[in-house]
Amino acid sequence: MKALRQLLRQKRLDISPSDRVKFAKQLLLQAQNIVNFENGQKVALYLPNNGEINPKYIEKFLKNEGISTYLPILDDKSLKFAKNGKNFRKNRFGIKEPISTDIINANQLDILFMPLVGFDQNKNRLGMGGGFYDRTLSFKKQQPSFKNPKLIGLAFDCQQIEQLEAQDWDVPLDGIITPSKIY
Repeated sequence: MKALRQLLRQKRLDISPSDRVKFAKQLLLQAQNIVNFENGQKVALYLPNNGEINPKYIEKFLKNEGISTYLPILDDKSLKFAKNGKNFRKNRFGIKEPISTDIINANQLDILFMPLVGFDQNKNRLGMGGGFYDRTLSFKKQQPSFKNPKLIGLAFDCQQIEQLEAQDWDVPLDGIITPSKIY
């Protein structure tokens, strides 16, 4: 699994800066096709790290629509979500997190857009290996009645692999969006 993660992360990093911008813009169009955005929703995004596809055009769109956006912050071995603002600090992995007093749990979100390292057509997600999202979202496996948040992975097309073996702790996604396809 470690070798697969390294291979997929390198594929991500090899994408040219101009293609990154083009793909990020296409991602917004795809998101608008799959999600019914409504005023008052709470939507979590992420700040791209290590070559992840950038959701900045989705964020700009949501801001213009008056929809609140949140970013993940580390909470021991899981995540909470802080309202997106202007002030940031780096967490123990060197990833920027917002400094905010408006912090919510994942079950208070309507939509959660998350990064991934790899995925398959069955909407299985390969993350960085820390299990932060799976621990944070374990309530969705324990109580399938939780409809929210909708879990949507964001990726480049080159991150798709034929098949991922899902583990017991993996929380399935509701959808995956790439610049050219919706799963």
